[in-house]
Amino acid sequence: MRNVDVAIIGAGHAGLNALKEIRKVTDNWVLINGGELGTTCARVGCMPSKAIIELASQTALVNPDGSTDKSLIPELLEKVRDYRDIFVDLILANTTDNMIENKELINGYAQFIAPDTLQVNDEKITAKRIIVATGSQPVMPESWYQFRDRLLNSETLFDLESLPNSVGIIGLGYIGLEMGQALHKLGVKVTGFGHQENIASIRDPKINKEAINIVSRQFPIHLGHHANLAEESDGIKIQAGEVDIKVDKVFVSIGRRPNIPKGLTDFCEVNSAGFLAYNQHTFQLDNLPIFIAGDATGERMKLQDAAEEGKQAGINACRTTPVRARPQPDFSIAFTDPNICAVGKQLDELSHPVIGEQRFGPIGRALIMGSNRGLIRLYADPVNGRLIGAAMVGPRVEHLAHLVAWSIQQVMTIEEMLKMPFYHPVIEEALQDALKNTAKKLRERKPLEGQCKYITGSQPEFVQESPF
Repeated sequence: MRNVDVAIIGAGHAGLNALKEIRKVTDNWVLINGGELGTTCARVGCMPSKAIIELASQTALVNPDGSTDKSLIPELLEKVRDYRDIFVDLILANTTDNMIENKELINGYAQFIAPDTLQVNDEKITAKRIIVATGSQPVMPESWYQFRDRLLNSETLFDLESLPNSVGIIGLGYIGLEMGQALHKLGVKVTGFGHQENIASIRDPKINKEAINIVSRQFPIHLGHHANLAEESDGIKIQAGEVDIKVDKVFVSIGRRPNIPKGLTDFCEVNSAGFLAYNQHTFQLDNLPIFIAGDATGERMKLQDAAEEGKQAGINACRTTPVRARPQPDFSIAFTDPNICAVGKQLDELSHPVIGEQRFGPIGRALIMGSNRGLIRLYADPVNGRLIGAAMVGPRVEHLAHLVAWSIQQVMTIEEMLKMPFYHPVIEEALQDALKNTAKKLRERKPLEGQCKYITGSQPEFVQESPF
């Protein structure tokens, strides 16, 4: 039996950021990790996916006659794996490589025996606080496992030595769209399928329509129907609605589900979505000495959110009374070409917002770049003129989305944002024009009582106190 102040389950970004806070307070901790080290982002997520996107854009694979030179693809895929290994090594070198094995770092899967007791391998560990940061795994329908030899996902794609001639993408969220475009650029015949009518989780109808029009110029996409699979001797058949095609492989990107340690649901509630019920301000499970962070929550499965949640869970695990995290605007970027982004409140969450917009057609820098398709839509509160959300598709709007997120975080009004400097000629001028359009509509519209007030929270000041 081992007794510690804090036990952290999971050595991903959430767990490692929690550990940074815990080490400020106590040296009596243990990090438990089942499976491979190196974080989901570095091994199979953000970084290798961006590597293949970038390399696909940089590599000239098209011959003068329009055919694809596939002789370069094995070298390109090897380079993606090299980048992946570098990312993983950098993570390990600055974290778990410096830990004492079996004392600070235990390799094994933790099982809850009690709210304060874990079984790991042949050892029992009692902890005053436990942080669950166990990450997630790709969703795969059980009936599809029979086709596993022809299925790919974000955890298997990067290990390929060569690429198939044709791929069906099932699931057109961020990863599905990104990998679909990358494979298309590498000469693979790609067809996309999504059971919803929107792509990239965009809930603004105008932005969604614009994004679909742009992506469809690169490869066909079919929306609004669930896909069914059937194996054939020389491929796999995808049937969705009236579409019936055969491909060599299927890339499945229909979401991720949290990894929940065994035994934990014996002590805490599960919500209607099947996720652990937790306090979204403090990340505590019920009134138990257990905190949760990152993908394990089942919500906002993005690295930056996992890092912030891990930090807050680490802070609260070291306090007698947990404190509320400072809310941050939701923030999503699809690293497609062009980017598709959503920031803050989405349109269907708002009542009577003022909406300003700007197309990229007349934006000089976008025109020179040969990439002037796209649209920005800004949502403002008609009562106080504050920016509360945005959706956009266009060239390099990943950078504009950051400006919008920072402005929402700072509770800025549209007029205050317009006082910020804008250079010429830059893509940011599209945001400036969208702000001008929003400001004009705000001035023309008299707000009605009770419309769309959005209040941001603040981080309370506190003096650190340790329960240990």
